[in-house]
Amino acid sequence: MSEQPSRVIADPRALMAIAHPLRLRILEAVALHGPLTATDVARHVEESPANCSWHLRQLNKYGFIAEAGGGRGRQRPWRMVVDAHRWGVGEESPELARAGDAAAQVLIDLEYRALREWLATRRRESPQWRDAGFFNQAMGWCTPEELEELRAGMTELFAPYLRRIEEASVRPVGSRPVRLMGWGIPATSPLIGNKVEEQ
Repeated sequence: MSEQPSRVIADPRALMAIAHPLRLRILEAVALHGPLTATDVARHVEESPANCSWHLRQLNKYGFIAEAGGGRGRQRPWRMVVDAHRWGVGEESPELARAGDAAAQVLIDLEYRALREWLATRRRESPQWRDAGFFNQAMGWCTPEELEELRAGMTELFAPYLRRIEEASVRPVGSRPVRLMGWGIPATSPLIGNKVEEQ
């Protein structure tokens, strides 16, 4: 199975750049509606253009967005840089570990809020969208190699849909933004608090 390349983030400053709720809202606005100027972003996230401009420059500095071409200053449009990100791979400094934990917490909080909102409002959707939406929960036994293979497979499965962020022309008629998330983590039981021993 071939996998889309992942960008391994090893700079704690890059992780801290996304460990910020407003910056995640800005990234989401650019992903959903971009390319956008700072003024456009400000309307989507209900912040000042000056504040959004500063945050956009920080996101650009660490490679999460890029100039889309045309315009200057706050009228310069920005686009998403669509790639898979990983961190916490291999040895990491305490600073990188703290930054990674902070970034992961902010991202997971965002996705949990989105899932809870979907569960609370899904019956307002058309039957077609309501029935297509899902979340899966499962537990299985894996070796570390199998878990890595599963991660790579999910990354590959998501990849064609990520391309549509940058290329509106490849979005099918009737499509809309959909949140895609998955994780595979070694199990401990939150109900009984025990680590499951390897066989």
